[in-house]
Amino acid sequence: MEQNIFDLSHFSEYREGNRLEVKKANGGLPNSLWDTYSSFSNCNGGMIILGVKEQQDGSWHTTHLQNENKLLKDFWDTINNRNKISINLLKDENVKTYELNGDVIITIYVPKADRIYKPVYINGDLFGGTFRRDHEGDYHCSEAEVRGMLRDQAEKSTDSRILLNMGLDIFYSSTVRSFRIRHSSVNPTHVWHNLDDTAYLERIGAASISDVDEKLHPTVAGLLMFAEEYKIRQEYPEYFLDYRELLNPEIRWTDRLESSSGEWSGNMFDFFLEMEKKLTKDLKRPFQLDGITRIDETPVHKAIREALANCMANADFNFPRGIVITKEPERIVIENPGSIITGKAQMLKGGISDPRNKNIMKMLNLIHVGERAGSGVPDIFSVWDNEGWLSPIVEEQFKPDRTSLSLSFIEKAKRRKDHKPEKTELQNEILNYILRNGQSKTSEISAAIGISSSWTRKLLSEMVAEKRIFASGSGRARTYTVKTQ
Repeated sequence: MEQNIFDLSHFSEYREGNRLEVKKANGGLPNSLWDTYSSFSNCNGGMIILGVKEQQDGSWHTTHLQNENKLLKDFWDTINNRNKISINLLKDENVKTYELNGDVIITIYVPKADRIYKPVYINGDLFGGTFRRDHEGDYHCSEAEVRGMLRDQAEKSTDSRILLNMGLDIFYSSTVRSFRIRHSSVNPTHVWHNLDDTAYLERIGAASISDVDEKLHPTVAGLLMFAEEYKIRQEYPEYFLDYRELLNPEIRWTDRLESSSGEWSGNMFDFFLEMEKKLTKDLKRPFQLDGITRIDETPVHKAIREALANCMANADFNFPRGIVITKEPERIVIENPGSIITGKAQMLKGGISDPRNKNIMKMLNLIHVGERAGSGVPDIFSVWDNEGWLSPIVEEQFKPDRTSLSLSFIEKAKRRKDHKPEKTELQNEILNYILRNGQSKTSEISAAIGISSSWTRKLLSEMVAEKRIFASGSGRARTYTVKTQ
């Protein structure tokens, strides 16, 4: 991971970014060092380099660092001081000393903190000493962002919290019945089908017995999945579900579904059922038979359900704007409040499943929706690649925390001929591709995103000049990596 961020042999090519920060440190350890340590820990990790100054043109120059042994002692003394730093995430091998042009520089690799250690903060001040990183540098986290990290910190899933102020009468019977019918249809022999609703809701994680009064109460997962919208908003004022269909440019909405309309329950399971129909109704359904049973499913149908499940299982309704799904003629965009717990790079690579709402994911698994092996998002990319469509785009935003997945139905061949996307869109696709596949050649990137090699080379050159990606080799052997990988 360190090598993907910083390589001494390419020192002159680097610039500061969301994972690289230089500090002169001639007068000792700068106070801002700890802001950056907190920032990198709470985002995707990064490298702090002492003994380097950034010039006005962005280039780096060494600063004749002195007394490196004292600096290192002060660094380790401070990072192990719990009154200064909430937790030390570093090992000895994360801090290295190099000689460059006759000067000494010290590199400090700060790993991304596991969710159980976040937020990483300084000066014993949880709300005033927690930082995150954006392209402009380190910024103080808002109270909402800090509380979001605290919620994700718990080993117990946030949606398993028992709502002592609510009874089982909050459940909307029609939604519970719909869920049970769906469960029965996909697994007709399951042992829970003979239970009454109360026992069934407890088994699936929608209700739980409290140690306080030894009575059965709804869980957060049960509230979100099966209650009516006005009851959900009593617990989550920011709760909102929104579907927008924009298939005719002359009409603002060709279809709109909002949880606050009062025309339907407004809960997450009924929303899932509606989205499943609306997002797949225009997909082709080839005629296939399994024995005498017709198969209407395609990998694309399953991938869209997977995308919906991923959105619901990771939504944090303490943040504003809620879940927003937009359907356009050539793409679907699925957005949810909340950051990616495992980080974008790990999400794209797959292999680790750590949903924010584990009980909601469990319920979806019962009706054969959602992956628990961490392969859901990579599988979506694989389906899109097999269909010959442009690669999906995953974006993570902060201030407030938000995650989006864009699924394009544009064929790669069509883009080569007549589709002219925005440069930013293409650069996002390039970054996503390299994050998923590691070191990549121009020809591989060009084929994946569906544009000409010459256009791809131009975009790559600009991104290298902006220090967003790193190039090595020359000619056809030239490869690219993402510094944020």
